[in-house]
Amino acid sequence: MIKEGMVIEGPFWPEPVEIKKLDELGEYLHIVGAYIHSNTHIDQLLTKEEIQKISIKEFILDFSAKGDEAFLSIEAERYKFASAFDPLLAMNTSKIDPLPFQIEAVYGYVLKLPRIRFLLADDPGAGKTIMAGLVIKELKLRGIANRILIVVPGHLKDQWRRELKERFQEPFVVIDRGLLDAHYAENVWQRESQVITSIDFAKREEILPSLTSTNWDLVIVDEAHKMAAYRYGDKLSRTERYKLGEVLSRTTDHLLFLTATPHKGDPENFRLFLDLLIPGFFATEDLITESLKNKDNPLFIRRMKEDLRDFEGRPIFTPRHPKTIRFTLSDKETTLYNDLSKYVISQYNRALQADKKRNVAFALLILQRRMASSTYALLSSLERRKERLERLLKEPELLRETVTIDIEEIDDYEEKRRWEQESKWETLSIAENKEELEREINTLKQLVERAKEILIHGGMRLEDRVNAEKVFKHETQVMVATEAAGEGINLQFCHLMINYDIPWNPNRLEQRMGRIHRYGQQKEVYIFNLVADNTRLQGKGLLPSMMERS
Repeated sequence: MIKEGMVIEGPFWPEPVEIKKLDELGEYLHIVGAYIHSNTHIDQLLTKEEIQKISIKEFILDFSAKGDEAFLSIEAERYKFASAFDPLLAMNTSKIDPLPFQIEAVYGYVLKLPRIRFLLADDPGAGKTIMAGLVIKELKLRGIANRILIVVPGHLKDQWRRELKERFQEPFVVIDRGLLDAHYAENVWQRESQVITSIDFAKREEILPSLTSTNWDLVIVDEAHKMAAYRYGDKLSRTERYKLGEVLSRTTDHLLFLTATPHKGDPENFRLFLDLLIPGFFATEDLITESLKNKDNPLFIRRMKEDLRDFEGRPIFTPRHPKTIRFTLSDKETTLYNDLSKYVISQYNRALQADKKRNVAFALLILQRRMASSTYALLSSLERRKERLERLLKEPELLRETVTIDIEEIDDYEEKRRWEQESKWETLSIAENKEELEREINTLKQLVERAKEILIHGGMRLEDRVNAEKVFKHETQVMVATEAAGEGINLQFCHLMINYDIPWNPNRLEQRMGRIHRYGQQKEVYIFNLVADNTRLQGKGLLPSMMERS
């Protein structure tokens, strides 16, 4: 029996109808009402045959369903309308512990932009991954972003995928050489809708064309400062990573950059970097300087650790106390260091005097960097160099080979890949004839013998590093690691760090300290930077001043 107030369904209306009024007219039924969802008014006569096709939709609360099923049903209805009433929906549906400055950046800056072109440049450890995840989630819930690409340094691919899955329930596919080969002759960028890839894979000459023909709703670039360009006089030099950035800027609606070190001290480099977000937004360096001075830059936000507070106004990050500690090299280390320095300086000076030999000069400095890392690393470099020169004795035509060195780009590589690239350069020689080669080989033999007397090996596979991190957290008190410990691992359960080898790039030192001085650290952090007294840089007073500033 159809009654007023009922909701009925039938083949005559696209949606269920709520009966407002019924009039029986002999062989007909007069229905006056409205579609439930569209609010469209109807006024219609139905025959007896048509009435038989109507079904009555009743809502009966009998509480007989399982609790989890009832909960999911209610949640489904809530999510359907949540975005219209909850301005922080992504935050409230993710497994995160949001902080005031993160909420401010995402909801106060990024999501207010009609077209997102923005740089998040907070200090290391401030949770830029969390902020990026919130942006992803919000844009998806609002129906704005479906195709998303995340470009990261190679060693951070798995970390990004794990965090987005665990914290935001967002699955991403990692595209690398293996996946590309598995889908030969297919554009995998168009095949997948949520992708993570490495910056150095995507920039390759054979990969970039397929990216050029692919469009995205949102692109996020971590460590975005690696996309660098430089101006030397009237000449513009763009790295391969920068060219990738130009492609991504053209093929996406929304573009978000993340980096803790946006400015390298070169205003023009910084201006070119911001050009990737909105080309030509800052036409001159003066405009950027003025915008920074007035704190009205619409393209990026940067907050220092010391300024970040929780909801109660308390500092989020504990104090950090860096201290330089001087020590003296052992007799064997001193002898090796002095002999190596003498060799490097003599070869370096000859390289600078020769025409087009600056690549060789830089390659020689790599040997100094190797010793600063570990004696084992130096030993491997010396042996490779000796073997290369011995080969040159047999094949002198190899002396004419040339190698192009992009110092700025390689210095941003993760440790393993940087060392692989540098190992190709460290074999370059200034020698012009057989006699010079023989003299250099004899010098290298002596250095190899001295290095063998003091060596430590620090190599470790990625999975072994992850296991070592777990052992350090739960079982041991001390972890000894190479530069790789400054990349992609979070050690906020530790509050003491001793830097025996000081990286040449101060940004790397900051990143390394950021492994323990980050959100979640409960104790004051103490950093001890060890600097040998009897070395050349220490003698000039260069290292201590840099350490204390850090």
